[in-house]
Amino acid sequence: MRSSPSLLAKAARRSARTMMPEVNVLPPIPLYRRILRAHRRLPTEHRFLGDQYVKSEFRLHRDTENPLHIIGFLSSWQQYVEQIEGNKWKDAKIDMQKLEKMSDQQIIQFYELMQSAQGMESEYSSHFVDVKSEKPDESK
Repeated sequence: MRSSPSLLAKAARRSARTMMPEVNVLPPIPLYRRILRAHRRLPTEHRFLGDQYVKSEFRLHRDTENPLHIIGFLSSWQQYVEQIEGNKWKDAKIDMQKLEKMSDQQIIQFYELMQSAQGMESEYSSHFVDVKSEKPDESK
């Protein structure tokens, strides 16, 4: 995605032959920052998991040069951040059409993410202890 601003500009132009609609997606770095800012509204456990996932996904797709993949990636993340900012994420369910289009590897990754999210309280609760609420043991 290094040369993505020029690729996005080319892909976003309306072509007279194809009559493709104009695509309005944020460039990668502003979108990345917006996502991390939106994660500040999430509970601590969700923010930790979300930040790590977003960072790894953007790193994995950093060298993508296919304009269709770049636009798909950025538009999906833009939809995600709009859900987070509008608090629609709590009741959201995955679209079956998207699930059917996923590869086996993507389904496994999605399943692992779901397992991490469901088991988060028991698994990570010791990492998020409120230090101010803990009182020293006075019996010693």
